[in-house]
Amino acid sequence: MISLTDSQKIGMGLTGFGVFFLFFGMVLFFDKALLAIGNILFVSGLSFVIGLERTFRFFFQRHKVKATGFFLGGVLVVLIGWPIIGVVLEIYGFFLLFRGFFPVAVGFIRRVPVLGSLLSLPGISTLVDKIGESNTMV
Repeated sequence: MISLTDSQKIGMGLTGFGVFFLFFGMVLFFDKALLAIGNILFVSGLSFVIGLERTFRFFFQRHKVKATGFFLGGVLVVLIGWPIIGVVLEIYGFFLLFRGFFPVAVGFIRRVPVLGSLLSLPGISTLVDKIGESNTMV
């Protein structure tokens, strides 16, 4: 089992609460306050989990400038008060930022007993195969 430091445990909690608030904000018809809280918690939790320096290095790499601009621009747009446009920008930036991780996640989920059989269904398998290819989401 992986041992986590106390700050990493706090970061996991903040990230989890951030994802919860983002989801809950979208369910409640794009509530500005919940989405703003979720964004702040998610980004701060990520900083706690991987560290402040590594967070800056991850977001501000030269080849991820466009993705970072969309993601952080979406956060800013949500904080300003336009939640639907902000969430769309964030989702696009999120997919651009984490597209290298999707093949790993898809490969892991395919090995999980119940989820793997769901991912091999005819309509879902073609979508998952496209998501699993990291170069096609540019």
